[in-house]
Amino acid sequence: MRRYSCSLLEKVNMCIRLEESLHFLETLNPLYFSTNAIKTSKYNPFTFLPLNLFEQFQRIANAYFLFLLVLQVIPQISSLSWFTTVVPLVLVLTVTALKDATDDIQHKDTNSSFTHENKWYKTCFNGLFVILSTTSNLPCYLSLPQGEVLCEPPNNRLDRFTGTLTYAGQKYPLDNEKILLRGCTLRNTEWCFGLVLFGGPETKLMQNCGKTTFKRTSIDRLMNFLVICIFAFLAFMCIILAIGNYCWELNQGSQFIVFLPRQDDNAAGFSAFLTFWSYVIILNTVVPISLYVSVEIIRLGNSFYIEWDRKMYYARKDTPAEARTTTLNEELGQIKYIFSDKTGTLTQNIMIFNKCSINGKSYASETNFNKHTETVDFSFNPLADPRFMFHDHALVEAVKLENPEVHAFFRLLALCHTVMAEEKKEGEIFYQAQSPDEGALVTAARNFGFVFRSRTPDSVSIVEMGQQRSYELLAILDFNNVRKRMSVIVRSPEGKLSLYCKGADTIIYERLHQSCSKLMDEFAGDGLRTLALAYKDLDEEYFNQWKQRHHEASTEMDDRESKLDQLYEEIEKDLLLLGATAIEDKLQDGVPQTIEQLSKADIKIWVLTGDKQETAENIGYSCNLLREEMTDVFVVSGNSSDDVRQELRSEEVLFVIIQIMTEQLSFSHAGYETSLCFHPCFIPLWTKLLNSQPLHSFISPTLSQAHALERSTELEFLKTACMCKAVICCRVTPLQKAQVVELVKKYKQAVTLAIGDGANDVSMIKAAHIGVGISGQEGMQAVLSSDYSFAQFRFLERLLLVHGRWSYLRMCKFLRYFFYKNFTFTFVHFWYAFFCGFSAQTVYDEWFITLYNLMYTALPVLGMSLFDQDVNDVWSFQHPQLYVPGQLNLYFSKKAFFKCALHSGYSSMVLFFIPYAAMYDTVRDDGKDVADYQSFALLTQTCLLFAVSIQLGFEMSYWTAVNTFFVLGSLAMYFVVTFTMYSNGMFLTLPSAFPFIGTARNSLNQPNIWLTILLTSILCVLPVVTYRFLLIQLCPSINDKVMFKVRQAKAAPPPPTRRTRIRRTSSRRSGYAFSHAQGYGDLVTSGRFLRRPAVRSSGFTHVGRTTTGFSPMGRSAGYSPTGRPQTAKVPDVEVTSLQMYRTIKDPAL
Repeated sequence: MRRYSCSLLEKVNMCIRLEESLHFLETLNPLYFSTNAIKTSKYNPFTFLPLNLFEQFQRIANAYFLFLLVLQVIPQISSLSWFTTVVPLVLVLTVTALKDATDDIQHKDTNSSFTHENKWYKTCFNGLFVILSTTSNLPCYLSLPQGEVLCEPPNNRLDRFTGTLTYAGQKYPLDNEKILLRGCTLRNTEWCFGLVLFGGPETKLMQNCGKTTFKRTSIDRLMNFLVICIFAFLAFMCIILAIGNYCWELNQGSQFIVFLPRQDDNAAGFSAFLTFWSYVIILNTVVPISLYVSVEIIRLGNSFYIEWDRKMYYARKDTPAEARTTTLNEELGQIKYIFSDKTGTLTQNIMIFNKCSINGKSYASETNFNKHTETVDFSFNPLADPRFMFHDHALVEAVKLENPEVHAFFRLLALCHTVMAEEKKEGEIFYQAQSPDEGALVTAARNFGFVFRSRTPDSVSIVEMGQQRSYELLAILDFNNVRKRMSVIVRSPEGKLSLYCKGADTIIYERLHQSCSKLMDEFAGDGLRTLALAYKDLDEEYFNQWKQRHHEASTEMDDRESKLDQLYEEIEKDLLLLGATAIEDKLQDGVPQTIEQLSKADIKIWVLTGDKQETAENIGYSCNLLREEMTDVFVVSGNSSDDVRQELRSEEVLFVIIQIMTEQLSFSHAGYETSLCFHPCFIPLWTKLLNSQPLHSFISPTLSQAHALERSTELEFLKTACMCKAVICCRVTPLQKAQVVELVKKYKQAVTLAIGDGANDVSMIKAAHIGVGISGQEGMQAVLSSDYSFAQFRFLERLLLVHGRWSYLRMCKFLRYFFYKNFTFTFVHFWYAFFCGFSAQTVYDEWFITLYNLMYTALPVLGMSLFDQDVNDVWSFQHPQLYVPGQLNLYFSKKAFFKCALHSGYSSMVLFFIPYAAMYDTVRDDGKDVADYQSFALLTQTCLLFAVSIQLGFEMSYWTAVNTFFVLGSLAMYFVVTFTMYSNGMFLTLPSAFPFIGTARNSLNQPNIWLTILLTSILCVLPVVTYRFLLIQLCPSINDKVMFKVRQAKAAPPPPTRRTRIRRTSSRRSGYAFSHAQGYGDLVTSGRFLRRPAVRSSGFTHVGRTTTGFSPMGRSAGYSPTGRPQTAKVPDVEVTSLQMYRTIKDPAL
């Protein structure tokens, strides 16, 4: 327990202005008080250099080159100058450090925009009594009165708090409803008193942050393995060359004793030892140091492409796509499983009052209204919201006829809520609610003549059909995730005592007769969020007794919540059903088409939602996750692990039997599809597997605990789920979402992506390989925890099928070519060792070795990696099957790396032996000898540069002006630098650094030199051309087929046509369940929230029609019924690519 006491500060007994108190606070003992400052950045100006260097040298390649630098200092070992290693190493470290510093600054700036890091907040100490203000300049006062708080130590529990406040000799209980968390904003009040309990890293917000897991791509993990293999191969080559040196010293070394005298009798062994380390230095280019910095540059460039993509920009909210990380781009091209939230991700999270049932009669549920149907005229109600639309005129007529059940229905909606009303001007009402559900219901009641105007801690004022009425608010039985309902107890102006209750249908059914169950199921079948309304009249004497017991339970320190729940259960019984409401949350634009496209790309989509089974099934149909041929469902349920395991195994057997039957009937594997839906207890929903002989249907209405995710049943669950085409998980908690993701990651070894928009999706987003946040109605928690973010679910299609596939393709081409050019460069040294007595002599000029990766070949490969694309975005959407090779790691794998090494070995042999044979005993045109070491080195390195440049040309599929300039410019740069370094002037300036004087002009003017360059280039690329030609002719891939079609069409995209209609005959749409956050009941009754009395009117005669706003403060903040009409189109919004593309059925594909 933690204790805060102000006894040490008794001398400060008066309020001090903020500016005067800051100096005093800074003088307090920092060991006694904890400041409120937090740190979200990794570095600071003092720790950046040492910490960043420490992190960079944890990479094996960087540490290896640092070790080489130490070796090069030893004269007996090094045959290369120090700058050949220092220049690349310093460049790599500098570029990486600049990138890390930029990322850290951006991360700090982003978090600072969501955390109020000002002077006052940083000097707010624990145990300090403050007066908080809502004004922007914070003219707060600080005081330190007598008192003591005894509370729990800092922890990450957001749902509860335990403590006591002792003040003036009395104790007051402290619970979670009296805690203001870091980052909260005061509403509906000018100021409030507060006592700082936890500050800075001790706040619950920071306690819940935790350490974000560093995500690495599958290519990163593969590269780490390959680098280790390269080290082993380097050691193997050095050992061979050291043994060769030992043998040469024993057999041929005696002939050179005259000018190479031996130090002792063990000269051969010692020479072999030195040769080993010398070749470690010479062959170091087989471990590419510039590989990592090149990869970072490529990823950064591809991240910019995502952020610059105008087709992923949402103009309505001015929200572009954002790549919040630069290390996972190529992983976007390998996604196999997508885990998606439903509300706010697939849907708009904007609630519309759609249907209702009152006293058994349904309104707006029998007629298929559309936008051309005349809407209800609410002109009789001057306080009505003009944005609200309803089509069933029968309901408003019932209101006008003063139907008692209808009036009671809307009276309940106007009274049973925790909405705050703010009326700044006469008739201009602004609603603030914790969820869009409540806002939609209160707005509906307002339009039908029951207008909620204002509230106090003990009253609620509404206008009923033009008459101002005030109800005494006696108690609020608030909502929570366990109760799934809320109730209010009010006394009418006539003195009638009533309890009004609304909640999830299944919860209300347990407390009344099942008279409305069928209708509620119909609402759920229509994909609407259903809510049941009920009431009961209370006896005055009974309520007084109950209220006394309620007060006693609310002041208990032990087991307070359970005692209150028992009292709530006691009074919320024998309710009378008033009716039901149905609220619609429409799908976002393009969701069904996006899911269809991703499914064609062989991406498995799992929807994880908190809805009940019926609504979860219908959201699948509405978003095209489930199809009409999947008509019959088969449900497996169990209340224990054994039951679930047995039913899972039985279903697996049934599935195998159907597979065998399908094969016997010559059906292809694509001839059937399955889907899966389960509750936390795991209720898999299997649909029709074949167009004939559907499975039997069985649905269990009973929910139990998450048996399917237990260790004993998780494998059975995963096997069953992966057999299905789609999976829907219903009634899952945020923790269970993360568990499902972790389960797939653990056993399937597939790349996963999680997408969501709310705080309850953060755990799932962090658990997946790729986390995508939707910046929607539910705040920025998901976005801040994500790797990529945008505003609409449909942009996911372009992120994966275009940017993800291009990034993966470019990275794989880069790695294949990078390893090829470096291996070819290095292997020439290996062959040359057999002709120089294993003396560790280099075959190239030292300056060429230094500049080969930094200047001569850097820009061409970067140009290919940043601009190359096999087909454009139009063809990528036309053929989503192009995405499949990335899932199978076909472009770069261990097998591809082995082929690259073999190709490099062949090329290195050609590049060494052809120039060697061409220059052996060769003379110039004037009869002078040309077969010297320097001329041979120049010829070999020139042949190498031409060979790798031509190979790069074969790798590129998309030539641009930039690519052409990089390739030709690098060759031109090579000749400019070569002639400059081999000139007389450079030799005279530094003779030891530039010994190749005149070699370029003496060698490159000979025809046989250029003939040798042409011959080696042809021999290097001839096997590649032959192999690719045969592969395309005999076994073409999907890329080859599509690229052939592109060439036939001259790279012109097909003309846009009408989108293919999605077959759907079912009337079922999206499915939903009652969702809500913890209520504000105690806050309402406490009186702490009040700001000013609302402007009141006794009727409709003195007020005009007004517009209102509604700003929820809970999970779905951002809804406004007075905002832009839902059906209105925003001008100047580009047509999305999803609307322009169609699917071309090609028999060849």
